Amino acid sequence: MRQHFKLILASAIMLQTTAMVTDACTSMVVSSRASKNGCPMLWKHRDTSCAENFVERSSATDSTFAYVALYNAGDSTLSDAWIGMNSCGFAIMNTASYNIQPDTAKYKDREGAVMASALKRCSTVDDFQTLLDELQLPRGVQANFGVIDAAGGAAYFEVSDYTCVRFNADDSPDGCLVRTNFSFSGEKDGGYGYIRYDNAVHILENQISNGTLLPQDFTETASRSFYHSVMDRDVAADSCRWIVDQDFIPRYTSTASIVIEGANPSGQPNNPVMWTAIGYPPCAIVQPVTVDSVPEGLRPLLPGFKSKDCTEALERKNKAFPLKRGNGKHYIDMDFVRKCAGQCRLKSLETYNNFKKE
Repeated sequence: MRQHFKLILASAIMLQTTAMVTDACTSMVVSSRASKNGCPMLWKHRDTSCAENFVERSSATDSTFAYVALYNAGDSTLSDAWIGMNSCGFAIMNTASYNIQPDTAKYKDREGAVMASALKRCSTVDDFQTLLDELQLPRGVQANFGVIDAAGGAAYFEVSDYTCVRFNADDSPDGCLVRTNFSFSGEKDGGYGYIRYDNAVHILENQISNGTLLPQDFTETASRSFYHSVMDRDVAADSCRWIVDQDFIPRYTSTASIVIEGANPSGQPNNPVMWTAIGYPPCAIVQPVTVDSVPEGLRPLLPGFKSKDCTEALERKNKAFPLKRGNGKHYIDMDFVRKCAGQCRLKSLETYNNFKKE
């Protein structure tokens, strides 16, 4: 009882004192040596104020590559990509960073446009560095960009209006790099997401240390986990019904969990896949996307340039957050989430297994 009271009190204090960061993504770049399949990977658990997402394919032109990417609902011109991969095996994602301050407040929020441009033009990690170097200053971005390529390159670029610092995944002891909403090159202790950073490292520590990471470890474990590193407690494993939505990897603002499993740099044949769970990740079901094929449920075929799979996942999310009055939206019904997440996990694991067999 004492522990439950501490949880409720601490959560109430956090709700009163912490501003809601809507672009609060959790991510990881995985080198080929840290992956069980020998393929580099990008994972992005996306948080944003835009609840609806879709995935669409862009065909190649005389000067651009074919690619697939995640977009906000309503983006009929496919202008801002939020994670994606192209036909050369290049893939990119981002998380917003809040401790590399912009030198201008007038030119900003260009991250999606930069990633769309990179998917059209870049084939390697080095190509992306060249693109960043060529951007007119100020760049209008404050972000950690994660990138991989078909040769096994894997890195984060911590980028602001006038600075760019590169971190290669292979330079880290375990071949993995994690980023939330602060940059290691930025102001010390600034930004957000330190608790989610620790959550991700704890949840995946065995796979990270053993070099056995798989896409399903991210979509089916990390993005459905309610482990909290400060309390060292997984509330999904408890019997409590109501919890406060604060500092877990999945949040009210979570809209997708996507893992890009890249090309195997050893030359072993494989088809790069963008494993996509859109909508509220604990209540979403994974679909495999390739550069040549996007499942109909992920495409923007509903009115308003929305997708069927996302709409259905959001209907389930509404049942996870059923309290609408006052601060009710901050409370999660874990009885529903445990049941729903379990059902969605089973369907997703079946999809992983069937795709592997094919």
